[in-house]
Amino acid sequence: MKKLTPYILLIPQMIIGAVFLTGLGTGIVQSLGVIPAFGMTKFTTQYYREVLQDPNLIAAVKYSLFTSFLSAFIACAGGTLICALLVSRKKTAGPVMRIVQLPIIVPHLVVALFIVNIFSQNGILARIGAALGLLRDQSEFPLLIYDPHGFGVILAYVWKELPFVIYFVMALMANINGKLGEAAVNLGASRRTAFLRVTLPLCMKSILTAFLIIYVFSLGAYEMPFILGATKPKALPVLAYVAFQNPDLRTRPRAMAVNGIIIFLSLLAVLVYHLLIMGLRRKGERA
Repeated sequence: MKKLTPYILLIPQMIIGAVFLTGLGTGIVQSLGVIPAFGMTKFTTQYYREVLQDPNLIAAVKYSLFTSFLSAFIACAGGTLICALLVSRKKTAGPVMRIVQLPIIVPHLVVALFIVNIFSQNGILARIGAALGLLRDQSEFPLLIYDPHGFGVILAYVWKELPFVIYFVMALMANINGKLGEAAVNLGASRRTAFLRVTLPLCMKSILTAFLIIYVFSLGAYEMPFILGATKPKALPVLAYVAFQNPDLRTRPRAMAVNGIIIFLSLLAVLVYHLLIMGLRRKGERA
């Protein structure tokens, strides 16, 4: 029985994995035009060709890549900086970390509504600015929500994911800084040099992993761009969602083709991540 225990414990994970892989496989098959329930039984790349020839798709790809990359970059850069400050001041536990963890448990939909209520031209900041005479009218408040550049989407993702980076990197950074970082300081290095040459490089794998998680998640999530984004351009997940809601169910493969492109871009990001990690590993071996 003891020999079977590990396999029994794996059953829930296997069930969840099977459901995920079934959905993924079904989506890929449908993107190739096969939906037997609708009498569509022949594989074709027609829907991918149609999607790739759509000018709205190019705009959606640029928009999604821009908002996802910038959100992940700002969250990782800011999170790493704050993490370094907390570690240097030995505030890696207690009330500070509880405050940091708060945004992590807030649903993305709630964050989107929070951003609208504060940063829109009818939001709290615009009203305060107009009431104090800083703005002649609320419409003079910078267009951060529903703008074509996705600044509202980026702002929401940074607010939500920056604490995730801190929480993700904190334990490792504190451990490295408390051992190898202090050893470097004892050998004559300044604390800044010890952080830049010892602690940060050894934390880079975790930072890149956090970047990948945020990037791929924001690339495939539709809530934020759906609520905070402009009508045009649409983000890729929103484009897929709109196509999926088409009452003509025979156009379903078009929506799945857009999802297929999202999967491709996500896998491309994973490949780049893998190459960067391999580069860091080779650099560490040479050092």
